[in-house]
Amino acid sequence: MDIIESLQWRYATKKFDRNKNLTDEKLQTLKQAFNLTATSFGLQTISLLIIENETLRNELLPAAYNQKQIVEASHLLILCIKDHINTNDVDELFDNVSYLRNTPETILEPYRNDLKSMMQKMTQEQQQEWSIKQAYIALGNLMTVCAVERIDSCPMEGFDRAQYDNILKLHEKELKSVLLLPVGYRAEDDMFANFKKVRKALKYSIIEM
Repeated sequence: MDIIESLQWRYATKKFDRNKNLTDEKLQTLKQAFNLTATSFGLQTISLLIIENETLRNELLPAAYNQKQIVEASHLLILCIKDHINTNDVDELFDNVSYLRNTPETILEPYRNDLKSMMQKMTQEQQQEWSIKQAYIALGNLMTVCAVERIDSCPMEGFDRAQYDNILKLHEKELKSVLLLPVGYRAEDDMFANFKKVRKALKYSIIEM
């Protein structure tokens, strides 16, 4: 399927078919796509929470201003960031590089130390803002993969993060919720599925030099 055709097919799904669920194979594709998302330095300070449990999603619904996609979709994906980044996170990255690429520590050490220094100079708020940018990259990647796989999705910023963090006990995992992405299959009567896309003409959005 042509990638542009897939992106034309995609839209922010307003109503999902409750009777259609993602297969394990489709879920595995989304998991792999998230894990393969480009992140700054490859540090991966983001996590993906996948919720299928309907009771839990109903509990989360009010904190998303009762947007029905939360419970109607096959699964609710929640993109999260680390509450804080420490030297152990950096060591985990470079230890993995050493193991997978058999790279000598003499080569890795200056990069390891530079990244530790960079993280230590950031405030916790700056670290979180930096991680949030990575989460948006992952969101875009997931949405594109969904389009190619003919999985419907609806990106959401409109929810009470503090309530989500509390309900899901994310503090126990040292995580904070950032973005929502319900995924599944569109309902036949979702009128938004047939709306024409409204975008600027290329000449107004693309600058060539």
